[in-house]
Amino acid sequence: EATLARITATTDYNDLKGCELVIEAVFEDRAIKADVTAKAEAVLADDAIFASNTSTLPITGLAEASKRPAQFIGLHFFSPVDKMPLVEIILGKKTNEQTLAWALDYVQQLKKTPITVNDSRGFYTSRVFKTYVLEGMALLKEGVAPALIENAGKMAGMPVGPLALSDEVSLELMDRIGRQTQKDLGDAYVSHPADTVVQTMVHELQRIGKKASVGFYDYPTDPAAKKSLWVGLAQHFPVAAQQPDVDIVKQRLLYAQAVETLHCVAEGVITRAHETGIGSSFGWGFAPHTGGVISFIETMEGLERFIANADALADAHGERYRVPAMARTMATEGKSFYG
Repeated sequence: EATLARITATTDYNDLKGCELVIEAVFEDRAIKADVTAKAEAVLADDAIFASNTSTLPITGLAEASKRPAQFIGLHFFSPVDKMPLVEIILGKKTNEQTLAWALDYVQQLKKTPITVNDSRGFYTSRVFKTYVLEGMALLKEGVAPALIENAGKMAGMPVGPLALSDEVSLELMDRIGRQTQKDLGDAYVSHPADTVVQTMVHELQRIGKKASVGFYDYPTDPAAKKSLWVGLAQHFPVAAQQPDVDIVKQRLLYAQAVETLHCVAEGVITRAHETGIGSSFGWGFAPHTGGVISFIETMEGLERFIANADALADAHGERYRVPAMARTMATEGKSFYG
């Protein structure tokens, strides 16, 4: 009761007067976020900090709605917030060091673990995490049995299967993010095989995920009963007569994440190898036994072997598995991400 008494719910922006830090967490829509930013800043003191809890939209772009972009920063929390230990701090191009210092102090006051990344669409965690759920949907589209996809994900060390995780995140949210991304990038947008799966589930079938009790799974009203894969999936995504070996499915789910991590490192989105491990382990539970994505690549697979396997996957399933040139150079020179 004492804690709840300290919380003030309001629809009046004037109640933000005196706040040192405001964290915006509205829908992943650039226009809505810009409106909230302007209305909040109108009543805040000059030295106040404004943060966005966006999971995908670049901070530099969102800061264009701010009168003080040096005091604009990304604070990306993970769901469920009360349980997840990580906060991803995202620097916009104009974010100053004082704002970063305040953000780091705030996150540590919450007894959470921060990682700091540079600006990018999806940053590090969302950008890599989404490859897991999207690859699960790509496998579904190819005719791989849903139960095989889900079990392979868990056997690979992930907390839950990619289809179940899609339901948890919300297919509706994924659709909204996808549409905003396509709008922002225009002709530069690179489609993914999962795009049509999301479209089918959300717009044709109105199965938007766990929050609506219908997604890839059916969710019973009895809280004691277990969810089950929707039997109608086979009608819309027919199961192929020949199924891949479970080790191939496991490899695809892990390699999709690992290759995207290499792109984030090559582009300077994340610059410290140990933070890639902290982010992947604490942020979305990447196969904990591996020690994180970079450790998986270097220690468990070996960089040369990893690149060879990734190239084979790229040739068979698409360029999303192609590693960046930086990784090839490091392998040739015998270098390590850990220095």
